[in-house]
Amino acid sequence: MKRNLTALTENNYDLLIIGGGIYGACIAWDASLRGLSVALVEKADFGGATSANSLKIIHGGLRYLQKADFKRMRESIKERTTLMRIAPHLIHPLPVLVPTYGHGTKGREALTLGMFINDIISSDRNQLNDPQKHIPNGRIISQAECQELLPNIPEAGLTGGAIFCDAQVYNSERLTLSFLKSAEQQGATLANYVEVTGFLFTENRVTGVKVKDELTASELEIRAKTVVNTSGPWLNQILNFLPQKSPLPPLNLAKAMNLITRPLFNTYAVGLSGAKCQLPNGSVQKSRFFFIAPWRGKSMIGTWYSVYDQDPNQFKITEAEIQEFISEINQVYPAAKLQREDISFVHGGLLPRIGIDAKTGEPKLADQYQLRDHTQDGCPGLISVLGVKYTTARDVAQKAIDFVFKTWDQYPPESKSAITPIDGGKIESFNNFLHQAILEGKTQGLTESQIHRLVYNYGSSYPNVLNYLKDSPDSQGILNETELIKAEVLHAIHEEMAQKLSDVVFRRTELGSAGDISQETLNICAKTMGEALGWSQTRIEEELKDINLSNGIQSLAIT
Repeated sequence: MKRNLTALTENNYDLLIIGGGIYGACIAWDASLRGLSVALVEKADFGGATSANSLKIIHGGLRYLQKADFKRMRESIKERTTLMRIAPHLIHPLPVLVPTYGHGTKGREALTLGMFINDIISSDRNQLNDPQKHIPNGRIISQAECQELLPNIPEAGLTGGAIFCDAQVYNSERLTLSFLKSAEQQGATLANYVEVTGFLFTENRVTGVKVKDELTASELEIRAKTVVNTSGPWLNQILNFLPQKSPLPPLNLAKAMNLITRPLFNTYAVGLSGAKCQLPNGSVQKSRFFFIAPWRGKSMIGTWYSVYDQDPNQFKITEAEIQEFISEINQVYPAAKLQREDISFVHGGLLPRIGIDAKTGEPKLADQYQLRDHTQDGCPGLISVLGVKYTTARDVAQKAIDFVFKTWDQYPPESKSAITPIDGGKIESFNNFLHQAILEGKTQGLTESQIHRLVYNYGSSYPNVLNYLKDSPDSQGILNETELIKAEVLHAIHEEMAQKLSDVVFRRTELGSAGDISQETLNICAKTMGEALGWSQTRIEEELKDINLSNGIQSLAIT
């Protein structure tokens, strides 16, 4: 990936995408595969805002059973299989255990029926030849087995448990990046740190955008047949650049937060619900459902929500909100006994909401994506896409490009994004590929854990990282970890458009996204970037400061 702003200004594209999150990335990929010339700009770094808040779960839609929404279940199940097919290094099956309590909607009988219906609706879920991607039938376990598997869960009213399988993203930031890299390999032109400041018009039609390069402060113009707005929480701000006020109602937002903690459960992701309780202000807090998933040797817990009515540029997670989340977790799962020092990383993001619960004051999240052709608003040439779910982003992207062709009065060519592996995804059997990579890696002085990290992040493209190794293994035949880190940093700079230290630490590698990066590793990354990009010592110190690590704890504010 090369940042070429000159190319952006010299070409007239079929499609210009505003926003480099998971939706923009998937739209760029699908459009590029269909032969369209594509440009994409992102005002910060790719995948650095709401897309970075993913709970890392690729849902099969089991929760939609509560509303008998079988259509959305089928969409989710299909996309779970699709993502395991096109990104086998990043998407892996995840066993889930939900304890059952009483005999109501959370009881053993209801979950038994739910498992049965889910298995029928997802009967075609195992289309992939790779046995590592197999999704088994759900099953109900006894109270005794549930207590054996989860010995410290609350016992009052426990009747058993339901075990089923979903999928998990090893590194969601790299999934977003892999879609973008794949789009560029098909001819797309991409640029991060390029902010849209206005629209270009020919008569009354939108024919491009005005942008500002955040790195140089230079102003540019990019032209395209159609502009697609996938700016997420900033959708309203982009539409405010139109000459007339958009008739769309303002996009209301909800704040979402996930925590990374010491490991609470190892084998299973566990779903636990808390009881309703009255808050100090007199309102009633509904029973929250928390999902605690093992992830890279830690636990990820989510999701905590609250109403957000401020400027998305001012978004941040407060210390009081973290403490409130910790208290709620300890209420639902007292054995956790979480303290603030147990939190190694805080993921935060903004999601669309459709209202506020009158009884609890909590946000009601939007559950349907939106596609809007602004021709009906007097601005042809502009389409807005608002997504609500990470799992189905590729499917929405396919529908969005079909929609674009229809606005051109053209029949859309067949989409191939559901069957074409993205960057790193050319793997037929994941376990066999990993085993072979470990064997080959040992001959190069790499340890099993090093190869594991490389394969799970870069997949079949991991040898590209090794091309940046400058030093040979030491006398004991083991590659120094410092040299591998340097190789990843250089790869991020030269191949993946990393501009800042935070880009490398949080979104190009797994070094910091679980919050366990050491100051020594940070210094290695900063020095390597500085040498490669000609940074002064002052710039290096500023980049380190911007990481904002405090006693090893990262609270990630999306700006």
